[in-house]
Amino acid sequence: MTSAPSGGTTMRAITQDTLGGPDVLRMSEVARPQPLPTEVLVRVHAAGVNPIDWKTRQSGGLGVVGDPPFTVGWDVSGVVEEVGFGVHTLAVGDEVYGMPWFPREAGAYAEYVTAPSRQFARKPALLNHEHAAAVPLAALTAWQTLVDAAQVTAGQRVLIHAAAGGVGHFAVQLAKHLGAHVIGTASAAKHDWLRRLGADELVDYTAVRFEDEIRDVDVVIDLVGDEKDDTSTRSLGTLRSGGLLIAVPSGVAPELADTARQLGLQACGFLVEPDGTALTKIAELIDKGVVKVEVEDVLPLEHAAEAHRRGEQARTSGKLVLKVRD
Repeated sequence: MTSAPSGGTTMRAITQDTLGGPDVLRMSEVARPQPLPTEVLVRVHAAGVNPIDWKTRQSGGLGVVGDPPFTVGWDVSGVVEEVGFGVHTLAVGDEVYGMPWFPREAGAYAEYVTAPSRQFARKPALLNHEHAAAVPLAALTAWQTLVDAAQVTAGQRVLIHAAAGGVGHFAVQLAKHLGAHVIGTASAAKHDWLRRLGADELVDYTAVRFEDEIRDVDVVIDLVGDEKDDTSTRSLGTLRSGGLLIAVPSGVAPELADTARQLGLQACGFLVEPDGTALTKIAELIDKGVVKVEVEDVLPLEHAAEAHRRGEQARTSGKLVLKVRD
């Protein structure tokens, strides 16, 4: 049975009419979505902010969202307001979190979103909505690279670039949970914090060339990419024979793939997928205290442009989050 929605037919959302800098983001009144069969309507309490958000705002990102106007954002934490026909896993009133529709438009910077129910999971019980909204895209990226793509096992050596970032701080913890020896690159000021999260070795990339310090790695999770200082290409020098490089933000150019093959290495790109099942497992790890969530700051929805400005500086520890409602 489909539940009846409450409230009006419109909602507040951050929209943009053109590509460009943070100032193109504006608060608008738009039509409130309605769930189709197998979908849920979620009343958004908080929305996480990720690099793909400002890349989409600036240049269209992956090119899947299309031309403006659109609403960016994929990380959601909120409460199920309405369920469509055929939904059996969630009910009205459930507190959920998710990364719906990625890489298609999800419109998370808004008061309501709709998506297939199985793209959501019940949020971690120990987290408020602001912290839960920081989890989905970043933690799913860490989970899917380590568990699904690399199939990391105990005793392997895993190098994580940008270890203090949104994805990085989850990857450190999950790799440690899988039994890996975890090596991270980060500025020296973040080393103590990363050790508390489980990092075994840390390299200050601002002081030394990481490839001169690190050897015999089984898996590299590169969250920086070749666009910045040839990080992926330089990472090949840290891998042992047969090792795997997963380049997350910019993928693997044909030249890099050829070089890896010639060295007896593997290199692949990566794109995260919605995965309610994995989010359920991640929530269990959070509620058990195995994984901690770092939120640097929470800003009101109307300050989305400021959140983008801060995020683009790439100096945050953990995540920035937009608070949509109390």
